[in-house]
This record gives sequence, structure tokens and C-alpha cells, in this order.
Amino acid sequence: MTLAAWLHDLNPFVVRFTETFGIRWYAISYILGAIIAGLMMHRMAKKGLIRIPPDRVFDAIILLALGMIVGGRLGYVLIYQTSLLWSFEPTFPFWGLLMINRGGMASHGGMIGVIIAAWRVSKGFKDEDGVVHGACPPLHVMDALALTAPVGLFLGRIANFINGELLGRIVAMPGKPAPWWAVKFPQEHLTRHAPPLTEQQQLELGRLAMEHSLPNDPENHWFELAYQRVLDLLQSGPREKAHEIAARLEPLVSARHPSQLYQAFAEGVVTLAVVWFVFRKPRVPGVVGGWFLITYGVGRVITELWRLPDDQFTGTGFFDLSSPRPMGLSRGQWLSTFMIVAGIVMLVTVTRRGGEKLGGWAKPKD
Repeated sequence: MTLAAWLHDLNPFVVRFTETFGIRWYAISYILGAIIAGLMMHRMAKKGLIRIPPDRVFDAIILLALGMIVGGRLGYVLIYQTSLLWSFEPTFPFWGLLMINRGGMASHGGMIGVIIAAWRVSKGFKDEDGVVHGACPPLHVMDALALTAPVGLFLGRIANFINGELLGRIVAMPGKPAPWWAVKFPQEHLTRHAPPLTEQQQLELGRLAMEHSLPNDPENHWFELAYQRVLDLLQSGPREKAHEIAARLEPLVSARHPSQLYQAFAEGVVTLAVVWFVFRKPRVPGVVGGWFLITYGVGRVITELWRLPDDQFTGTGFFDLSSPRPMGLSRGQWLSTFMIVAGIVMLVTVTRRGGEKLGGWAKPKD
């Protein structure tokens, strides 16, 4: 039977040095996002749309990027998997907190880190004579970031798709016809979201893994190690071998919503369009940032209807809720709901307070 859904075979590594170490697309997405954000801010600074001095824009980007990375990683560990705080291994990078491949980042934590970094940037930068340049309201820096952050969010979600992580809901079980737009992620068999298989499918999956197991594989982890080798061959093995693996895997993998792409569109494209539309006129600092929080939050709440809860959910984070979806909402949806509320409060507060209006890219009509 020919199935319509595409079998995901993208390699998460751009360059691979060892089995577990290399340059990943996920890292490239962060670097590229920071570069594009810097170029956008530099352009805005030269046009006088933001008060960060043009020659200090990339200093600001470095601070904001550090805030995003540190906040994103700490946010993931504290919200989703606190056990990583006391997880240590004899191999680099030794500490679970620094093992980015275990769970990755949390966008909500990254935003908190960025807010702290924005406060620092708002203090301005000293020149050689000790004179401070570029001091401005923290909300103005957050507005500037809100105008560029959707690009990084878009690239991050594309990297999630390449990694085959943050899986969407199943639309067709293994071996069943699937719609053309669905995607089959073979990584699902290494997660708790693996679909139920028939006895024949279980035998075939076990046989495929067994063919790629090694004598020294630990008994309690042999399947995970062997199946990862299967994925490696699918993603970067010789063409004929990859085609063989794909043909055997296809009827053993469910078809799912490509929720990562839904979120790339909502968090990246839609949010970018909204904030730049708002920024067409000069605004009181905080207005653009408020609309960013609202638009991002709404998009996240909607798109997570087709996304499964994080596979690393353990119920041990500081947000220790009783299930992956308390009251029918995921943790991401709850945090996004708080963001929507925070955005509304910010809009009401800064609008009532008033003050100098900054920015505005659209030329006034004659």
C-alpha cells in the first residue's frame, strides 16, 4: 500500500563529529536568528526608529541572546524537568543543566531572560569617556526585540521540525492511509507518544532494531540504542540503505499533524506581521511588546491543540500540575494564557500612562 504521508528523514546535524556531538540545525537557528535580529535592529537604529545607538546594536544583541539562552534553558529545567539540576555524567558537558540535547529550551523561560537583558540594555552603553549613550525605557528595548524576535521563533520551530521533536497529534495509525499533508516521524518510537502497534508490526519493529543492535548494548537500553542507529542510517546512511530502512519503517510509523510548522507560522509569520503593523505609527513604549505577548500567546494556545504535551513531562517542575493537560490545557497553553493577560495589562497600563511616542516606520501622508 502506498501511503500519502511523508516519512521524516531529515538529519538534525549539519556536521557530525561523533555519534552524539556535532553542529546541529537547532544551534544554527539560534545563531541565524541572532544575526538577522541584529541586522534588523541596526537598520532601525540608523533610521532613528529605536534609541539603541547603531554602533552598540550588536552589543545589545549579545546581551539579549545570552538572556534568551540562559532563560530558555533554565526555564525548561525549572518548568519541565528539575531532575536535570542534579543529573551528572562523566562525559562533557557533565551537568544535566548544560545538556541542551536533553529537552532543549523553553520559549517562555527565554522570554523572561530576554526581559532581564532588556532592562540591562535600557541602561545604555558607556563610551571611552564614560558618557552613557542609548539610555531609554526598558519597554522601548522590549518593543525593539518584539519586532525582531518572531524571526528567531520561526527558525526555532523549523529546527524543531528538522529534529523530529515536539510531535503533533496522530491523524492515521501505522499502516493506514494518511492525508498528503501529514508527516510520519520515526522518532516517535523513542518517546512515550509511540502509537500502539499490531503484533505483526511489533515483531517487525523489534526485528529491525535487533539487526542493528551491538553485543555490548545494555540489556535495559538495547532498543533505544539500536533504533537510534536505524534513524542514523535513515537520515545520513548510504542512499540504498536509507531507502531500504524507509520502506521498512513507513508502515510502522503513524502519520501526525506537523505541529512544528503550524507553530512556526503562528509564532513567526503571524506575530511578525502583527507587530510590524502596530509599529507603522509611533507608539508609547510597551504597546508593541504588549501586542507581541497577546499575538504570540493566542497563536501558541491555538496551535498546541494539535501538539502533544512535551515528552519530557515528569510532573517534577516548579509548575507541578497533576497532569500534562490540567483542565484540558497543556503547560505551554497555561503559560501562554498568562502571557495574553500580561499583554492586555501592559497595553492598558502604558496607554493610560501615556508618554513620548517612539518609532513608526510608515511615512506620514501629505
